[in-house]
Amino acid sequence: MPKVSIIVPVYNTAKYIERCLDSILNQTQKDEIEIIIINDGSSDNSDEVINKYIHEHEQIVKINYYSKENTGIAETRNFGIEKAQGKYILFVDSDDYIDIHLIEKLNVYLKQDIDLIKFKLQRVNQNDEIIKKVDGPVFEKISGQEAFNKMYSEDVLLDSPCLYLIKRELFNNNKFKRTYHEDFGLIPLLILKAKTIVSTPYYLYSYVQAENSITRNEDYKKTLKKMEDSLAHYDNMIEETKKMQLQSQTLENIKIYYTNAIILKLKELKKEDENYYIKEIKKRKMYKNIKARDLKQLIKKFILKINIKLYLKIR
Repeated sequence: MPKVSIIVPVYNTAKYIERCLDSILNQTQKDEIEIIIINDGSSDNSDEVINKYIHEHEQIVKINYYSKENTGIAETRNFGIEKAQGKYILFVDSDDYIDIHLIEKLNVYLKQDIDLIKFKLQRVNQNDEIIKKVDGPVFEKISGQEAFNKMYSEDVLLDSPCLYLIKRELFNNNKFKRTYHEDFGLIPLLILKAKTIVSTPYYLYSYVQAENSITRNEDYKKTLKKMEDSLAHYDNMIEETKKMQLQSQTLENIKIYYTNAIILKLKELKKEDENYYIKEIKKRKMYKNIKARDLKQLIKKFILKINIKLYLKIR
């Protein structure tokens, strides 16, 4: 049985997939890995590129390749999890790549049977030049609750599934939902459910930033759906945390984490829609999630209760 199942969802990334697969195939410690590629209904020549790659490298490591109709990243990851045989899951987006020493460097934690093993991300350009290294807290083995309490206000990539080796059993009753921000909806809950987690100092994931990459205007209906889905994730978090035995501090922190993310999304909305979602936020009494641990937070909590728009201005 492989130790790590590396799941690579593919959608129209024919230009990049070979670089991604090379980074996996060239792992300095690859005896106990399996590669699972899922083509999520690509309309480019990804299928041709993948089949050629498998034919050329099938003697080195077993590659399991599946092709299905397009259903989106959430269901594609779930599909990969169902096919995986490894004790741990690693997700790698097909237009990104990983350090060839990833398995070797993290093996010490695999041997300790840690539930979640976190590493760091660097943003790179098309020439593999580092644009930015994204920092975050580093700590040795602690509980999921302790880890979340350290990470929720310091780690800007807390909910990125590509930055963890995740014990497969954590997915037994937890799946990515077919929504926007599916990572936001699931990964914080997996952290809380983990018995043990470490956060390492190693930069092992390279996120490839496209040239001239800027925030682009998208279909406004998508923006509204993202807001709606974020609220649904919040509601699900409330229900899921009721089933957990969380310390009061942890429960406060996860509510703050979700609340801040949702309120900030209001800035993306048109005025009439902003007013509607302000009502939705007030209906959920999210202002209660802002804990007045000092005078500044007390003022913010009061303003949030009265006027969310003013709250956004002082953040």
